[in-house]
Amino acid sequence: MYGPRGQSEGVLLAVRRSLKRGSLCAPLPRLSAVLRLPLHRFCAGPRSPLGSHQAMAASLGPKPLVAVGQVTSTPDKEQNFSGCAALVRAAARRGACLVFLPEGFDYIGRDSAQTLSLAESLDGDLMARYSTLARDCGVWLSLGGFHERRADWPSTQRIYNCHVLLDPTGRLAAAYRKTHLCDVELEGRVTMKESSFTNPGTEIVPPISTPAGMLGLSICYDLRFPEISLALRHAGAEILTYPSAFTFPTGSAHWEVLLRARAIETQCYVVAAAQTGRNHEGRVSYGHTLVADPWGAVVAQCSEGPGLCYAEIDLEYLRRVRREIPVQSHRRADLYGTVGLQAALSVP
Repeated sequence: MYGPRGQSEGVLLAVRRSLKRGSLCAPLPRLSAVLRLPLHRFCAGPRSPLGSHQAMAASLGPKPLVAVGQVTSTPDKEQNFSGCAALVRAAARRGACLVFLPEGFDYIGRDSAQTLSLAESLDGDLMARYSTLARDCGVWLSLGGFHERRADWPSTQRIYNCHVLLDPTGRLAAAYRKTHLCDVELEGRVTMKESSFTNPGTEIVPPISTPAGMLGLSICYDLRFPEISLALRHAGAEILTYPSAFTFPTGSAHWEVLLRARAIETQCYVVAAAQTGRNHEGRVSYGHTLVADPWGAVVAQCSEGPGLCYAEIDLEYLRRVRREIPVQSHRRADLYGTVGLQAALSVP
């Protein structure tokens, strides 16, 4: 019954009849292994490019694991630290090498006056506690959206929105200060004017080498500006992170599509930790923490409420995506400068 390669026409016919059209799913690899047959060749359904990329990624060995947190910060800094620390410890037990927390992980104030009054410097008590937490757990911490007082605080009475990266020894590996401040007014729904109490950052921080890959730092509203993500990609980023506190009206309309767009156009992993739920009586955050891969697929996402989602970072998969669609080598930088200048001159 079996030929020299162990194939059986009868078995093939039976298996093919048992498969419904398009059923390229979990049982197929198991049947292939048992029968030692390339059953995917006999399935009539189409194979999507996304499916083939995901299958390739899954076939490789262990990858660095990252954990992405979703929290509901309040004005209570002690309560917020307790909740975040519990998530970091849980992620460390799971084997994550890098843990991401969202914008406002330290607190979310009821108004600008409270926000300013609770702010600290990077060498203050709260960051010292997170440094100890990183060291005790042996993980990298991406702490995005720390309300930072700097040396100009006495004269300006303004703070910075600072994305802090700590290494597993608790050392400060990088600090990026949000360059695009969120000043929006959705009539009858949302009014925000971050610039009324926050100074903008003045530089993009080069990507930082971590066990998961080269990490590019941004914060929340920066997500709406592809220029910063493309600059980080050009500088070598493999992972872009957008710790955020999107409101419900903007999040429900734009959150996922913006994150996936940044992943597709840069061919990077995109990691977005988010605030969720009611932060105080005047604010509800959208949530939906997620990770998108370089193909633009959402590979991990939190459900409602505080928690963690996990994703493996597969840099070989990233490199293959970049080889197959080499957009970086196709960019026309000789044209974009002119277009950018014309756009700037046309603004009223």
